[in-house]
Amino acid sequence: MPAIALGHYNLRGDRATLEKLRDFYIHYVGLAVGPRPLKSFGFWLYAGGRDVLHLSENRPGETRQTELKTGFDHVAFSCLDLPAMLATLKAGNIPYRHATVEASDGFATQHQVFFSDPEGNGIELNFVEA
Repeated sequence: MPAIALGHYNLRGDRATLEKLRDFYIHYVGLAVGPRPLKSFGFWLYAGGRDVLHLSENRPGETRQTELKTGFDHVAFSCLDLPAMLATLKAGNIPYRHATVEASDGFATQHQVFFSDPEGNGIELNFVEA
């Protein structure tokens, strides 16, 4: 029973943090708020008609460990319009790193843009050259 796709990833926090993350991912990644079947506070953010990021409020009494070290580095999104994205990041003074992976062995040239959200979670945006 192998996995066939990534369903979504989830970030937790208080309401103010979730609202800050929602706005950041809408503006700087291009996600959109969409339907969410839960009654608790939070947001589901969509890309290409699929929910890819869930923002969930901490449970009562729950605190997140901000100093916890894990192997998580970043989440990656396939994107369009590299020049517009770079202009958006520059306009928002979002520090980023732009790398190019040259075409090889059936892979097209890819442009990768790396940056972090306001909570320090890594983001990679991939732009494949036509």
